Amino acid sequence: MATWTIANLERNLSDGGVTVAHWRVTEVDGDYSASSYGTVGFTPDASASDFVAYDSLTESAVLAWVHESVDQDATEAALTAKIAADKNPVTGSGMPW
Repeated sequence: MATWTIANLERNLSDGGVTVAHWRVTEVDGDYSASSYGTVGFTPDASASDFVAYDSLTESAVLAWVHESVDQDATEAALTAKIAADKNPVTGSGMPW
């Protein structure tokens, strides 16, 4: 199962509106792991009825914003595929001597 986290938030100091969320998702399968990192940008409007300032945010709320912009299923599928490829490599490198 993949674990999604928020790595950092960028915000306007004037009103606490979040402008960028930095996210990370990691999947672990035994000794194998894969992760992805990205950002999502926002245009906060402090006058909007659904505005939530930085000091009032929770990680789950910001993750919900991220998931509105990032294809969660496709991202997690790519991590699963990466782990599968790591478990069963089809190429190698090195020197024969």
